[in-house]
Amino acid sequence: MKLSTLVIIVGAIALPFALFAVKKAMSAPLPVGFPAPTSHDTIEVKLYPAYRSGTYTYEGNLSEATSNSFNPLFRHISSNNISMTSPVEARYPIATIDRPIQQGKAKVSFLYNNNEINPKQVSSDIQVEDHPPMLVVSLGIQGAYGYGSFSEHIAKLKQWLVNHPEYEIVGEPREFLYDSPFTPSPLKRREVQIPIRKR
Repeated sequence: MKLSTLVIIVGAIALPFALFAVKKAMSAPLPVGFPAPTSHDTIEVKLYPAYRSGTYTYEGNLSEATSNSFNPLFRHISSNNISMTSPVEARYPIATIDRPIQQGKAKVSFLYNNNEINPKQVSSDIQVEDHPPMLVVSLGIQGAYGYGSFSEHIAKLKQWLVNHPEYEIVGEPREFLYDSPFTPSPLKRREVQIPIRKR
C-alpha cells in the first residue's frame, strides 16, 4: 500500500474523532439542572429550573446583539471570578414571533452555574437576574450561528404550536448558543425556544 493511500485512510478514520474532541473541548458545562441540548432538527417541550444570570441589554441591529454583548459580559464574569457556562442566552422582542425584526432590544446573558453565585462587582451595564422555572418548546439546530435564520426557526415552532393547541405562548423567544467561537461552524449547536404553558 502506498504511503499516500495510508495517510488518507488514517486521516479519514481520525477526522471524526478529532472533530468530536474539538467540540467537547470548546463547550463549557451547563448550569446545574439544565437539560441537555435538543438534537438537530428536533422539536421538543423542555422544562428548565430556576437560574441566575448576568445580563447585558443591547439595542440596535439584532444580528449584532450577541457579538456586541460578549465583551461586557466577559468582563463581568472575569472581574467576579465566575466560571463560564454554556449556553449563552439571547432573548429577543416578543414581536419577533409574529414578524422578522432587524432593529430592537435584546437581552444577552451569561448563565451562572448555580443560583448561589452572588457577584460582588456589578457594573452599571450589567443586571443580575433571577429567572423562574420555564417551560419552552425548543428547536435544536446544528450549524453556523446567525440571527438571519431566526425567523425561519421561529416559524417552525409556530407551526408546531398550531398543531398543539393545548399550549400557549407566554414570553419572549430566545436563542441558546452552546459552543465557543472557536468551534467549527458545522459543529456549532444552538436552540431557538418559545416560552409556553398549558392552556
